[in-house]
Amino acid sequence: MSSQNPPIPQGNYAPATRRGAQVFTAGMTPRRDGQLIRTGGVQSGDDLNDYKEAAQLAVANALNAARATLTTNERIAQILSMTVYVASSDEAFDKHSKIADFASDYLFAELGQEGISSRAAIGVFTLPGKAPLEISLIAAIE
Repeated sequence: MSSQNPPIPQGNYAPATRRGAQVFTAGMTPRRDGQLIRTGGVQSGDDLNDYKEAAQLAVANALNAARATLTTNERIAQILSMTVYVASSDEAFDKHSKIADFASDYLFAELGQEGISSRAAIGVFTLPGKAPLEISLIAAIE
């Protein structure tokens, strides 16, 4: 899932901003080569596994954006925080944290314990481009 290419910005912003030993990513949607792989909000009757690839791709994009700020011999030392926005117009949908678990599992697979962070899973009505989710990270560098 992870590629070495940082994501393509969809507007006038940087995919990641670094200050000292911390990097903050922009919100990343599940885009591959600039195109969303899934659109539309999550509904209460949906099989959540249908969103696994989207969550993994969005967090991979965020991780790649963070890695693009590294210099030689640096590494991501710890994911400090992850914010997962989940789009849903369904008032009955309450499984935001389950969608976020897909992203947490991906970070653990990529980084081990250093990939586990505090996080927020937030429900919103819509996201840019009708994306089903958006993920941003704050990471420590060493």
